Amino acid sequence: MVYRFILVSDEVDDFRRDITIDSDATFFELHEAILESVGYGKDQITSFFLCDDDWAKQTEITLIDMDSSSDEDVYVMDGSRLSELLDEERQKLIYVFELLTERCFFMELREIIPGKNQDKPQVVKSAGQPPKQISLMEELDFSVPVSTSAHGFDENEDFYDEFGADDYNDEDLEDLSEGNPFEY
Repeated sequence: MVYRFILVSDEVDDFRRDITIDSDATFFELHEAILESVGYGKDQITSFFLCDDDWAKQTEITLIDMDSSSDEDVYVMDGSRLSELLDEERQKLIYVFELLTERCFFMELREIIPGKNQDKPQVVKSAGQPPKQISLMEELDFSVPVSTSAHGFDENEDFYDEFGADDYNDEDLEDLSEGNPFEY
């Protein structure tokens, strides 16, 4: 059998990918087909989630074994065949490509084509540009120093002048360094 999946994004209105793949392929093969279809790098940890009709996450299929000690079944992409977990048309999935912010593609198993086999996944329809792989949060450059004047401090003013350096002396600091610093 061949499965035809549709991928859409809630970030980009005109984005869509249709991917066909053999039902005996693994979720890892589908993962790689998705990354290739959108031009994303393979250096991020991702997950698939099987969902109910209202997109509520149910079963997770992870890229790597997270060594979970839970009583629930653990599914890993390279050891899980599509046909083991998907068997009906209109099944909904979420493919999370950025775990920190849970950015994802919404997927649907749109069609099951019996009596056919397919050696490798194929993109049969491609529309629109995908969202950026890396979110704004990861693009922020924390190596650039932040000016203290932006926070209401004069860069040329002594810190202790602003906050009352006369309230503290060297003996107080020595007392803090002796014993437990959390006891007062």
